Formats: sequence, C-alpha cells, structure tokens
Amino acid sequence: MRKHPVLRLLLVCLLLVVCVGCDQAAKAIAKQTLSSSPPISLLQGIVQLQYAENPGAFLSLGAGLPARTRFLWGVVFIGLTQVVLLAYLFRSTSLSWSQKIGLSLFLGGGLGNLIDRIANDGHVIDFVSLGVGSLRTGIFNVADVAITAGVLLVLFAPGEDPVPSSPPAP
Repeated sequence: MRKHPVLRLLLVCLLLVVCVGCDQAAKAIAKQTLSSSPPISLLQGIVQLQYAENPGAFLSLGAGLPARTRFLWGVVFIGLTQVVLLAYLFRSTSLSWSQKIGLSLFLGGGLGNLIDRIANDGHVIDFVSLGVGSLRTGIFNVADVAITAGVLLVLFAPGEDPVPSSPPAP
C-alpha cells in the first residue's frame, strides 16, 4: 500500500529544487567573487575559499581522461543514472522517509554537478576546502556536500518507516 504518495513526491521535488538552487547560487557567487582573486582563508585557515574548475569526478578522478570519455561518463552515463534514480524515487513505495531524503540529496547534488558539466564544457565549479596546516580536503562544492550527506543518510537510515505500536489491551 502506498503511504502518502503526494507528500513524498512534494518532499522529493522540494529537496531537489532547494539542493540544485543552493548549489547553483553558491557556484555563481564563487565564480563571480573568487575566480579572479587569491584564496580566502576563514577561521584561521580551517576553511579556504578558492575557485577551481574540476574536469574530473570526486577529487578530480578521471580528470586526465580524454574529453570525449569524460563527456560520456560525466554527462551521458551520470545523466542516465540520475533519470533512473529520479524514477525510482517517484515510484518506490518501500523506502523510508530518511532513505527518500538521502536519495533526494544524492540526486540533487548529482543534478547540480551535471548542470555544471553541461554549462561549463565538462567542468564542475568547486570552491571550498577544509583542513589544518598542510592536511586539507580536496576542493569541493555544495553539491558534493549534498551527495555525501545523502549517501550517509541512506547508509545509516532505517529500512522502513517506523510503525506505531498498538496500545496494550485494557
């Protein structure tokens, strides 16, 4: 039996719009303000803002591949998997709320980066790194945070919506 299908559909759509909107807005600001400036250090260097265009995937994986291969992988294959995931989210009746939210975050982040690849000749705009001293993360963006949060939520989410227990018989 389908539980709250309209509510779940609205939740998925809202998360996608918010995720993609925040990601694209942050990237536009980063491009406008950081692309022609040196890196900006915040919180005594723990947070560093610096503009980068990443032709690869997570941590620049695949950046050295030929442009055609990167396009097939980063736009065509990822685009198709995003469509399949979106259909799964809309049709699935067995996912818990937390799993739907996690997959929506994952999808929203993936769509944000996919938009970048299409609009920026196969590159994704990154602009944040974290670290202390020489120990730093790679440069990432809001979409990457959404993807990571979504994966963690799905991995640690309960498998089914909690079912309220019936009160004990009098």
